[in-house]
Amino acid sequence: MRLILSFLMACAGLMPAAAAQADELVVVELFTSQGCSSCPPADALLGELAQREDILALSLHVDYWDYIGWADTFATPEYTARQHGYGHAAGSTVVYTPQMVIGGVDHVVGYRPMNVADLINLHRAQPNPVEIVVTRQGAEYVVRAETGMPPPRPMMVVQLVGYSPHEEVNISRGENAGQVAEYHNVVTSWQVIGEWDGAGVFQSRVRPQDEAPLAVIVQTSGYGAILGAARLD
Repeated sequence: MRLILSFLMACAGLMPAAAAQADELVVVELFTSQGCSSCPPADALLGELAQREDILALSLHVDYWDYIGWADTFATPEYTARQHGYGHAAGSTVVYTPQMVIGGVDHVVGYRPMNVADLINLHRAQPNPVEIVVTRQGAEYVVRAETGMPPPRPMMVVQLVGYSPHEEVNISRGENAGQVAEYHNVVTSWQVIGEWDGAGVFQSRVRPQDEAPLAVIVQTSGYGAILGAARLD
């Protein structure tokens, strides 16, 4: 608790949550596992971040700890592959939990709240180059993205992410046996809805399949920088 309080104090200089704009979200991805004994502090930290309007905090559960004796109930091979993709993009073949990736480019391994706070500050100081506008039309959302980045530009991927705001899990085996674990913004789906070269306006229609919250993330292809993000309210 003392370290989390220090983290929040370090972030006090950021823009107040109520003043945040949709196109100024900082995306923080936590790669975690129910079978990882060192992950609960990072899970709690992500829960603190998930309360902030200026941060899109996402918890992605990986499956490579399942062999210890407890199969993570949220893990999928796709989220493990995403973490490996980030590792390869950074020149590494090794992955760890917990690991936070801020803005698609900055990696923090382990529970290091002050490092996370510093990186969030850096990303908040740099406006996102892609502006995303989401409007509701009946049962669908219309997603529009524009950018003023000059050519040449790498291809971008526009991704739709679904997540569950809060989950509790009774863990009966493995390193965290006996714990009732809390998780926040647990990713339940991650799909590419389009590729975009930045020319003109990107537009796509999205029809939600359930009531889960959704977000749009525009990212440089090859697990590069996140250039824009917006929640679908």
